[in-house]
Amino acid sequence: MSAVTTRLLLFSKQFERFYERQFSPLLRRWDLTMREVHVLLFLANNPGYDTARDVAEYRGLAKSQVSQAVDLLAAQGLLCRTPDSGDRRVVHLAITEAGAPLTLEAQAIQAACCRRLLANFSPEDERHFRRLLETVLDNGAHLIEEDIQP
Repeated sequence: MSAVTTRLLLFSKQFERFYERQFSPLLRRWDLTMREVHVLLFLANNPGYDTARDVAEYRGLAKSQVSQAVDLLAAQGLLCRTPDSGDRRVVHLAITEAGAPLTLEAQAIQAACCRRLLANFSPEDERHFRRLLETVLDNGAHLIEEDIQP
């Protein structure tokens, strides 16, 4: 089993490097960091999860990192903040019209990365892989929850 763990950790690092390199032209063109793109992609890909807290929690980023990214994106007019009508402590985030083209391009890069990763899979293999991956991710989430419990 340790070989599997080693390979998973290696894959994780290799894929992260590959994935981030795919965004390099977009990052240069828009003068953004990958962290800011992560925030935009999270908001675009996860409707209903639209607060900085959601981004930090589900994307695994530090709150301070998300706050800095949101500040920069808002200053550039790519993101807007709207206070929650029921709880003034909660601020909802939304991609602006100006941020939509960037977000669509980022989503296209993200989809291309996934297609390349699964390029040699048959449709049946891909369905099976996605099901297994969801199981592994669910198991991982439970392990993390168990680890947090006192």
